[in-house]
Amino acid sequence: MSDASINASNIREDEAGFGDYFALLKPRVMSLVVFTALVGLLAAPVTVHPMVGFCAILFIAIGGGASGALNMWWDADIDRVMKRTRGRPIPSGKVEPGEAMALGLALSGMSCIMLALATNIFAGAFLAFTIFFYVVVYTMWLKRLTPQNIVIGGAAGAFPPVIGWIAATGSMAVEPWLMFALTFLWTPPHFWALALFMRSDYDDAGVPMLTVTHGRRATRVHILVYTLLLALFAVGAAFSGIGGPLYLAVSLVLNALFIRGAFRIWRRDEAASEADNFATERSFFKLSLLYLFLHFGAVLAEALLKPYGLGGWG
Repeated sequence: MSDASINASNIREDEAGFGDYFALLKPRVMSLVVFTALVGLLAAPVTVHPMVGFCAILFIAIGGGASGALNMWWDADIDRVMKRTRGRPIPSGKVEPGEAMALGLALSGMSCIMLALATNIFAGAFLAFTIFFYVVVYTMWLKRLTPQNIVIGGAAGAFPPVIGWIAATGSMAVEPWLMFALTFLWTPPHFWALALFMRSDYDDAGVPMLTVTHGRRATRVHILVYTLLLALFAVGAAFSGIGGPLYLAVSLVLNALFIRGAFRIWRRDEAASEADNFATERSFFKLSLLYLFLHFGAVLAEALLKPYGLGGWG
């Protein structure tokens, strides 16, 4: 094979494909944005035209992806250091930082404008605020400044159901903020569990995660405290406008499991093997994903059953 053909082959291997640009949008995070926004949209006490609803969720998803691209652009330096993120498109050399920034900015502007046109200006403006909060307040400011980065910055990930509700109604209410609070309180124990078994990554990158600044023991105490607060709120929300008997049953089971998992983490012996600690913390992290999905699934089920007189408390 000639040198020219070898060079051409290397160029092709290094070129970014559609999958690399799509990875910039953080599709796994986007799936959570889509689902919670959809629940907020369908839980609203109005009938939304299917095409309007589809457009709303599409543009909210694009806005969430735009946030992910801008996050990867800004965090490219620490992503190169962390084992969990060094394979992302920018650290791996598939996508240039400038391309990620341009893509994020373009999608941000398009998603906010199109959401405003498809639904209402309030929804478009709130999506713009959410992108700003995630990119500027969390990514550029809090993430490298304070161990409370996840606590405060978690608000950005909790806004989608509020945006979905506003897209449907054009107004604010208590119910979407109950869904916001559910995600907001869930975020710290979810990410701190991840930080416990990925601590070396944050140490290497110099990110002041709670595990780095206060240690594993303090992080485990924080996980337990936030889990108990979350359980009180999550079960209490069953008696609100988004709850009902089905939601209550689901919430009771999930929170019993979640509290048990948090207690297991809290009781961990620091002298125990890393393998044992890793298994406990990873198990709690996986449960946290199921926890949020099933809570929002129960909210959605209650909303879909209400027209038939079966959802809510009658």
